[in-house]
Amino acid sequence: MRNYQWCSRFAWILLLAVLMSCFSRFWRSTDLPAASKISFSSKKISTMPSSSASWATIWLHGLGDNGPNNAPIEHSLNISNMKWLFPSAPPQPVTCNYGSVMPSWFDIEELPFTAESPINEGGLLLAVRKVHSMIDKLVEDGIQADKIFLCGFSQGGALSLASALSYPKKLAGAAVFSGWISFTPTFLSNATEGKQTPVLWQHGMKDPLVHFEAGQVGPPLLASHGINCEFKAYPGLQHSISSEELNYLGHWLKARMGT
Repeated sequence: MRNYQWCSRFAWILLLAVLMSCFSRFWRSTDLPAASKISFSSKKISTMPSSSASWATIWLHGLGDNGPNNAPIEHSLNISNMKWLFPSAPPQPVTCNYGSVMPSWFDIEELPFTAESPINEGGLLLAVRKVHSMIDKLVEDGIQADKIFLCGFSQGGALSLASALSYPKKLAGAAVFSGWISFTPTFLSNATEGKQTPVLWQHGMKDPLVHFEAGQVGPPLLASHGINCEFKAYPGLQHSISSEELNYLGHWLKARMGT
């Protein structure tokens, strides 16, 4: 009986990990406008030369996904003067998947992720350094820090938030889709100018993998540290990105660009 219970639990966790990857792709195949359903045959990260854009957005994907799969977002939003980057997480063992190797920005100990789930701040900080290096490279290429956005879905949303708030300069903004707080309050206390970065947080109220409550506790914590965070809840939305969310993101980005 013990062996049966262990196997059943293993199968359930494995299924959740697979579903998390599948849900991160769901909106691309069913929820975007038809014009944005494009195929991506290369590993191209950005479609606009750095010399052609004054603004930039780094989009971080969810667990088990990759950067190029998210590239249709650029065509869906169609924002001029914006350089888009879609990096891919490295393959590494993931605890919630019993150590199986998959694309992951940092380790996740359990799924579904709840407001009480343990966080892996050590692994997060390593990933944050990589994102900061991406930002630094954009700055070296001539794009000002306050014209760089960080956006991400699920695990990528958690990383986008942490990376933006801990960057030594204010960024243009950070957008979180179905994410969570992946750091301790001390992390925020040590942050400097990055805390001036405005945050947009969107979350589905029926999310089975990153529970709505896990996202809901984030904005009050940010507000307690003086961080400007706009939170939008979507009834009925599960672990995916809806067209409504993307449309709002487009308006939010353009408002901060002054266009």
